[in-house]
Amino acid sequence: MQRWRGYEAVPGGFGRSVVTIGVYDGVHRGHQAIIGHAVKRARDLGLQSVVVTFDPHPAEVVRPGSHPAVLTEPARHAELIEQLGVDALCVVPFTPEFSRLSPEEFVHDVLVEALHAAVVVEGDNFRFGHRAAGDLAMLAKLGNTFGYTVEEAPLVTVDGLVFSSTYIRSCIAAGDVAAAAAALGRPHNLAGVVVRGDQRGRELGFPTANLMCHRYAAIPADGVYAAWMRRGAESHRASVSIGTNPTFSGTERRVEAYVLDFDGDLYGERVELDFVAHLREQRTYTGIEPLITQINEDVQRTRELLP
Repeated sequence: MQRWRGYEAVPGGFGRSVVTIGVYDGVHRGHQAIIGHAVKRARDLGLQSVVVTFDPHPAEVVRPGSHPAVLTEPARHAELIEQLGVDALCVVPFTPEFSRLSPEEFVHDVLVEALHAAVVVEGDNFRFGHRAAGDLAMLAKLGNTFGYTVEEAPLVTVDGLVFSSTYIRSCIAAGDVAAAAAALGRPHNLAGVVVRGDQRGRELGFPTANLMCHRYAAIPADGVYAAWMRRGAESHRASVSIGTNPTFSGTERRVEAYVLDFDGDLYGERVELDFVAHLREQRTYTGIEPLITQINEDVQRTRELLP
């Protein structure tokens, strides 16, 4: 997959293409349907398929301080898009100047001049241009002028529920990682660098890897989870605690993973967690022994859920 930073980076002589545009955070099942439609259409026509996305999230530029929780970090985001068979990914820097492009300017500069779009594939909730003034109908009308067609990819719904990034964020924020996985088409993934903590887990006999995550990472609700810890090509079962360690009157929210059957040093390494199940809420214990008993139960349930 070719990767371009900015539509100005599209190489000269790039032929006609099938384009789809969106933030596509999470590359969830709904996104997969739209992107997959674009890829298939491009192959049918013998053209290149292009995904146009944005960095940073447009919300942070249009409404500073409103950056939503990020479901996929940039590197992971690109990998997921590539796995769908896309030929090129164009990441457009979303600047205040870019945000002020009118729908007509957006179409002319990005779709026509840079990407030579023959077909544009979008969902029916697509919006573009300054103040999101453009919609699917306007995109099609401009296509009549500039020589491309618009195809609508149906939204993915289950029991009347539309899969969206907003819905998935709400599931994760509530700790319902199973529902999030159903909408994503895979477990919710959280990556971070392992840093030193208070060493309390080691003192209790359960040394944990403390993850320093991306500033805007979508971290599940406080609680204990069963997850796969991924370290390069390795996968290990893990019981993950998220919260402030209320038993020890903690105040800093942390992501701590006890990696089962692992004896090694992870400090400074970048690891990933794939969340499979929510085990329980965070609780405050009256002493060390009840806490150790509970952790042993968490570990046993993790073994049962992740055979």
